[in-house]
Amino acid sequence: MKQIIYTVLMVSLTITAAQSQRMLPKQKGLEINTGVLSNDKIGNDYYINIGMTVNGKNGNYQLWALEYTQQYHDYKDLRIPQETYTVEGGYGFFLLGDACKNITINAAITGVVGYENINRGESMLYDGAKILSEDYFIYGAGGRLTFETYLSDRFLIILQGRTKVLWSTDLQQFRPSAGVGFRFNF
Repeated sequence: MKQIIYTVLMVSLTITAAQSQRMLPKQKGLEINTGVLSNDKIGNDYYINIGMTVNGKNGNYQLWALEYTQQYHDYKDLRIPQETYTVEGGYGFFLLGDACKNITINAAITGVVGYENINRGESMLYDGAKILSEDYFIYGAGGRLTFETYLSDRFLIILQGRTKVLWSTDLQQFRPSAGVGFRFNF
């Protein structure tokens, strides 16, 4: 009888210890995201993002990321590319989740700075038309709502809805997007 009690006790301690290793303060993670921008032509415009997270207390975390975004604008039979390179930093807040943090919903607020390139710097088009929008350094703020679930103790899948509000741009200031990502916690 003692063996059964000790076995049950050891199994429960092992399960508890394995589940308690999630979202440890100061634990770092590497995150890769990709997705589409929300506009009329979904599938043509996309972003790819690589970032680092540093966990804080209570499931909150710092977020630092580099991002590349490509959009196309139609002009007659030509697709004019718009490329945006940004650096993002902010803080994610734990909103909802189960006690073991297997599934969480987080919201993040970020600051964004970067550079926007239109038609790879070429302002003249093949028919003599001139692009009036110019390449600019941009800045702004971002927000995201994420649904995160652990596939193992260190590997997460992330579904997210995001938006950025950018100033110092001639084009869209409000840029919503949706995507999927993976995070590996060290």
